[in-house]
Amino acid sequence: MSAPDLLVVRGLVAGYGATPVLRAVDLTVPAGTIAAVVGANGAGKTTLLRALSGMIRPAAGQVLLAGEDLRGTPVEQLVRRGMAHVPEGRGVISELTVDENLRLGGLWRRDRADAGRALDEVYELFEPLARRRRHLGHQLSGGERQMLALGRALVGRPRLLLLDEPSLGLAPRVVARTMALLRQLRDRTGLTVLLVEQNVRSALAVADQGVVMSLGRVVVAAPAATLRDDDDLRHAYLGF
Repeated sequence: MSAPDLLVVRGLVAGYGATPVLRAVDLTVPAGTIAAVVGANGAGKTTLLRALSGMIRPAAGQVLLAGEDLRGTPVEQLVRRGMAHVPEGRGVISELTVDENLRLGGLWRRDRADAGRALDEVYELFEPLARRRRHLGHQLSGGERQMLALGRALVGRPRLLLLDEPSLGLAPRVVARTMALLRQLRDRTGLTVLLVEQNVRSALAVADQGVVMSLGRVVVAAPAATLRDDDDLRHAYLGF
């Protein structure tokens, strides 16, 4: 039996000022799966994540998380309802230590004991962070900053993780480790991931579903394996 849809997007229109970037986007992501959003620069991938997480306000459309309409929901309430967004650029606070950055991810949580357990679990997942927990954010490598941004989101125990360009500027081995971790989190915790990624091969290798965007619209939504194996689709939309 297939998993229920955790995220449902219907007719989403959003942009900056009077200029629409997203044009009636429809999208569904089943619970406990990874959906990779791919496409050329300017296709609207990052704008999609920003609209879902409340960084920009949609002009039209509907966003449902576990059947709950999120229209008009403040960003802090989206976090409480189980959505976490790791934007492009990682967003690490360079003046704070690793431990302080991670604890920010759980400040809103009332169950302090479980917040502590979540912090311990992040250190188990990311051993380099455990070794550098007293180091400041600006003292970390690019790969460590990516771990820290992802770990901070996980401390909040999200149901849905929005992840924007996690491979940007990272060495191939670090990218491979990050993608493998996403699959591990999906399998171990049931985490649902909406992944925006320019590294199409890596994204489709880890994803269950592939979503191709072009000019602000979803033009193809199919199993990731179908996109990987269909030469016509790849040549038409993905450039390889």
